[in-house]
Amino acid sequence: MRPSAAALAVTFPALVEALPASAPKGLPIPLSKRDSVRRADGSISTDALRASVQNSVAKIYRGIAAFERNTGSAHSLANLLTLPPFKEDVLKRQAASGRDPLTDDQQVLWFGTIEVGTPPKQYTVDFDTGSSDLFLPGPDCNSSCANHTIYDPSGSSTSADLGQTFSLAYGDGSTVSGNQFTDSVAISGLTARNQTLGAATTYSSGFMSPNFPADGLMGMAFPSISVYGANPVFQTLIQAGAVSEPIFGFKLAPEGAELFVGGMNTALIGGDVTFVPVTREGYWQVEMDAITVNGRRAFSIARTSAIIDTGTTLIVGDTQSVQNVYESITGAVDNGDGTWSVPCDATPQVSLTFNGTVFSITPEAFVLGSGSSTATQCIGGLSYDDSIAGQFWIVGDVFLQNVYTVFDVGNSQVGFITPVATNVPLS
Repeated sequence: MRPSAAALAVTFPALVEALPASAPKGLPIPLSKRDSVRRADGSISTDALRASVQNSVAKIYRGIAAFERNTGSAHSLANLLTLPPFKEDVLKRQAASGRDPLTDDQQVLWFGTIEVGTPPKQYTVDFDTGSSDLFLPGPDCNSSCANHTIYDPSGSSTSADLGQTFSLAYGDGSTVSGNQFTDSVAISGLTARNQTLGAATTYSSGFMSPNFPADGLMGMAFPSISVYGANPVFQTLIQAGAVSEPIFGFKLAPEGAELFVGGMNTALIGGDVTFVPVTREGYWQVEMDAITVNGRRAFSIARTSAIIDTGTTLIVGDTQSVQNVYESITGAVDNGDGTWSVPCDATPQVSLTFNGTVFSITPEAFVLGSGSSTATQCIGGLSYDDSIAGQFWIVGDVFLQNVYTVFDVGNSQVGFITPVATNVPLS
């Protein structure tokens, strides 16, 4: 049954006490990484990088529209995006019809295995904390779903047709569309029953198998930005008492990357957790205190909003704030397309501060690489988008690969922890 708008705004502290002591203490899911902004020779595709920024901003805009549709209230970030009128009009019309542009695969993605249906069948999905819905290729999908594992509801004794369609729109005009069902979804043996999911009849080009190795996408944000108007998988697990703690943790790294469900993996933690309250449930939206370069504040910042998003490659901000950061890096150049370049041999010490604690980004993580094998300038890990009219940030992989990140649903907070062996480059 689809929850009401009031149910979508539910918080989970009361459920924590109800969780059974017999529930597993946390289970790891190994993650694989796919980096589509980097060419085979190691150089960076600036076109792909720019597309990733545009899609991430469009995803945030779409979530804001879904939030208002689900809750009846405007999101606090609604006035901080100023899309061109023609694009805004298109997106608003798509919002009215239930469309939502999730992030297309022109960036880094982290994917692992889930099981769906009865009997269970394995699928790979991209785990995305910047959205809230699960979709897989369905039995009636056209050639766009070729070489993906197909979810066939008729082969599952626990599936039910909701009689509703969905259409997830992208900035390039392509869509993922199909039909909504409920079924059992299991993550590392933990089962979410009667979980709403989409069975696609069409995949956009970004989700075709040459571009997207996973079968589908699983959102891990809050219910209020769900296009389906339903609980995400992890919230369903919490309500079922399937996990001992309403927490999941991410380690994003080239080797040993994992999603830990039902707690945090203490073996990967090298210090105390710094928790930051979620300011508005929808995204994993928190307040960021400062950005520093080489030990100095890049600009005056008074606790601006930051969305913590595993589905975004870079750190993305407004034009002026990003310029202020790069002005503190010798030799930095604005490329005019949302990206900046820095000398390839630069070692900028960039850090973000949350709740008074400074977290560093290694130079290896911040300096992504050059646009060609002969270039002396390399793309920086901080980008801007003209649609962002005020100070808020999308904090993605460039930062998250430097920390172990805890997403605490029960207490509505995000935690950052220094990982073990911080002297080892993470990218």
